[in-house]
Amino acid sequence: MTAARMTTTPAAGARTITRTLAALCLSFALLVPTARAQVPAVPQVIDLWPEGALPAPPNNGPERVGSDGSARGAVTNVSRPRIEVYRPARPNGTAVLVLGGGGYFRIQVGTAARPVAQWLSALGVTTAVLYYRMPVDGWKAEAPFQDAQRAMRVLRAHAGELGIDPARIGVIGSSAGANLGGIIATRADFAFYPPVDDVDAQPSRPDFLGMLYPVVSLRAPLDTTRSRRELGTQPDAVEAYSVELHVDGRTPPTFLAHAADDPIADVRHSLLMFDALREHEVPAELHVFETGGHSWGLGKPGTAPSAWPRLFADWMRGHGWLPAPGTAPVAANSPAEADADAAIDEN
Repeated sequence: MTAARMTTTPAAGARTITRTLAALCLSFALLVPTARAQVPAVPQVIDLWPEGALPAPPNNGPERVGSDGSARGAVTNVSRPRIEVYRPARPNGTAVLVLGGGGYFRIQVGTAARPVAQWLSALGVTTAVLYYRMPVDGWKAEAPFQDAQRAMRVLRAHAGELGIDPARIGVIGSSAGANLGGIIATRADFAFYPPVDDVDAQPSRPDFLGMLYPVVSLRAPLDTTRSRRELGTQPDAVEAYSVELHVDGRTPPTFLAHAADDPIADVRHSLLMFDALREHEVPAELHVFETGGHSWGLGKPGTAPSAWPRLFADWMRGHGWLPAPGTAPVAANSPAEADADAAIDEN
């Protein structure tokens, strides 16, 4: 039997919803200092690959972090793939790999991936922000997928050290990062690279998947994204990296959130993914907000998408990946849905 739920925000209930969201945002804002205070100031950095495992970088110059406009906090020119691990003071055993978007030409770390990782860490979840290689820098189109697949295996290999359950490791991605997470979740049996050491004996399929304003398909009519252009250096990219084509009964439970007015990744991406999940009877939850645009981070107070962290936390609790409040150690007194500055992140 299909386990699926779709929630929309109809215009008829706009006043009630606005009041509810305003109250939620106020309560979240009051909790933010507590949550952030529990997050280690300096994350643990783990390199993904042993020395000599990767070819020489095709890109010249150092890694860069943007400081202006939509590029603020965005990382480019990555040649050292790694995860930035946030370890909560009181881990609950769950871990999440966080994948920032950016159209495979940059990674929105400062305004999206890192705030999400810190918020989840405040709930007791061990989080890892992935710095992945991108085709725009001269790497092959498969490079980000190699890094994400390897990152899942590295997390499982370090499970004992990090205090996590290797059967409770999920992925959450935004925009192009959701495409990356979706492919890792649906094509886990495909070897994006040959084994390089014992770490590669670990399974790479995540146990759950979160997709925020995702780029799902590279097929027409949804082939207008920057992701499609950057991945197009691989001849079979459309078939290889359209997530909906690879959904099957082994796809992990999936949470989707999108805004109906998204001007960059059309809401049909999420609708297409939801339909594919339902077809294969994969547990799925979809939230479509009437307004919100693209690239929310944790959600600007007063906007409809600012509700997504609470919805995601509730979904995780429903599946047992987060404990009910008061039943197990967590890093904050209650779910602290923090705010991140909105950034316009190309998909």
